[in-house]
Amino acid sequence: QVQLVESGGGLVQAGDSLRLSCAASGGTSRIYTMAWFRRAPGKEREFVAAIRYSNDQTYYDDSVKGRFTASRDSAKNTVYLEMNKLRPEDTATYYCAALMGGPSPNYRLPNPYDYWGQGTQVTVAS
Repeated sequence: QVQLVESGGGLVQAGDSLRLSCAASGGTSRIYTMAWFRRAPGKEREFVAAIRYSNDQTYYDDSVKGRFTASRDSAKNTVYLEMNKLRPEDTATYYCAALMGGPSPNYRLPNPYDYWGQGTQVTVAS
């Protein structure tokens, strides 16, 4: 059983930066990919970014490419989402998720992920 705990959300102004953290514990050796999703009020949960543990390759949604950076610290079992040039449309609850055991062609969808954090709120004021 993997536990994921996000932190780092908050209220910022447009153009500001935030760094989200997701600390993983319990069974982390089987994590294949960690991803960040977000859900804005009235919208579906959407893919933001992912990092593959085997080679640290990262993937991004077009809406955040060039502004957000996913990374991880293997010693701390923690993944990060550095968010720069934040926009009001980035306002959402951000979740980290763990995909266990192996790759999935649907890694940009919520379904393949086995474990989820509780979420952290990011609010960007205009």
